[in-house]
Amino acid sequence: MKLSHSLSGALRTFAYFMSSGTHYMLEGVNYLQLYGEEPSAIEMAYAIYINVLELDENGMVLNAKYAEKRATQYIRQYCDPNYTANPPFEEWETELHEAPPLKDLR
Repeated sequence: MKLSHSLSGALRTFAYFMSSGTHYMLEGVNYLQLYGEEPSAIEMAYAIYINVLELDENGMVLNAKYAEKRATQYIRQYCDPNYTANPPFEEWETELHEAPPLKDLR
């Protein structure tokens, strides 16, 4: 089974705006330095994004903007000690799932 085009497009778009430093939800936040200096913060933002993302039975993304909001709230909170995400992050949102094996299965 392959990822749906909807999921692929949502993830690609989020990745572009995050890595270009132009995500509108992070306006005024200097987060690009995290890519080289604090990669675990970026890892967590992507984990939150994908954990929050919901698909319908056809693989269509239902809540891309909300997933982006939660992921960018994490980055904003990480970079700005005066900002607190609301609602607070739940454990399932920040769970880091098992990495794939070092060798492809096929």
